[in-house]
Amino acid sequence: MANEMPAKTRGVGVFLELRKRLQSGLLIVGKDVAKTPADVAVTSGDSSLHVRTPRGELCLTLPAGVTYEQGSCIPTPAGECCGEELHFRLRISVERSTDEASASMIKTLRAKEAYCFYCQGCTTRLLEDRVFKRVLPLPNGNWNAIVDDWCCHPDPFANKKLLPRAEDCLLGDSFVLLARDGSCEQTLTEEASPVGTEDSQDSKKPCRRLTLVSCASCSSVLGEAVAPETLKLYITQVVVEPAVGDRKPEASLNRSLFVERTVAARLLELANSLNTFHFSVQTPDGKAFLLLWLLNSDSITASVPETRVGAEGSSSSPALHSPSPRAARALKVLYIACSDTGTQQRDIVTSWEVNATGHPVELPLKVCEELLQVMDDSNSTLPASMHCMRSYEVAYMRL
Repeated sequence: MANEMPAKTRGVGVFLELRKRLQSGLLIVGKDVAKTPADVAVTSGDSSLHVRTPRGELCLTLPAGVTYEQGSCIPTPAGECCGEELHFRLRISVERSTDEASASMIKTLRAKEAYCFYCQGCTTRLLEDRVFKRVLPLPNGNWNAIVDDWCCHPDPFANKKLLPRAEDCLLGDSFVLLARDGSCEQTLTEEASPVGTEDSQDSKKPCRRLTLVSCASCSSVLGEAVAPETLKLYITQVVVEPAVGDRKPEASLNRSLFVERTVAARLLELANSLNTFHFSVQTPDGKAFLLLWLLNSDSITASVPETRVGAEGSSSSPALHSPSPRAARALKVLYIACSDTGTQQRDIVTSWEVNATGHPVELPLKVCEELLQVMDDSNSTLPASMHCMRSYEVAYMRL
């Protein structure tokens, strides 16, 4: 097909996607691992699923309450474009449980409780023992653009910013606004930075500037100073913990995994609260960087490289065995980078912009780039038949 994208596979051996709501699943085995369906046997273990191939047996650990229904795995046609893959359908049982994704920082903040804010990169404590009298949500998206449709008098909010009072915390879709206090004088630095370029059609239009707020210890950009006494901190840049004694956040997660889980949890919350599944990830100057279409929020996935299939049993010493791969909750998303030069991709980007399809989610440019890398890395672990859907690329974001 003309819009087919180049494969970026890393030699996928076994791929599993389970759907909790449908109580069914898809198993894909590469033909470098098994030549025919008869070479593959799937059995149920204790909170696990075992895939036996000529390479050896692979044990996939399943989440609590999810079990494979013995004998339900059957071969299914893979299609002409999947000649190097074997596809199987299977059934699962899912117990009712409270196994849900961790809430984002936006969801956990409460009034009249003490919190400390830490730099995610180096775990330096940035803000000490902040207690908020009010924790209030900001209007969602481009709320100011529709005020005229609701007001019978001139817009009372025109050219005015919604700023927090001294003991307020205002919650955006991807950031918090709070007032500066003395605890951050030694831990934060500020630097003016230009955003965007001057409009060549209007030389009088000034270049917009931001006052970037960074960690004094590691220089990571945390957000902006949107007013002289107001901080805007992005959820991908800080960790917030209850202020209990000398408690510090646990050893910092791998940066890529932190961004992935933080953004995934927030997208799921926004999808549930706003009943929307299209998101436009934007930089602070409002420029769209990445378009995301959330397809499934109940997926459980595992992807095992060809080189690891059968590797667990290759050592005679159990102490040297690798941990069993785990199947984990994930969001299935379609995505397009707005910089994509493909004709059909550009048409989709234009359509989203013209129709204001995606709910805007603002993140710093560097974080947008990190998120795109997360998507591409996920895409590269998928079987060739799953890399793209129409003109979109496919990725799974772990929760």
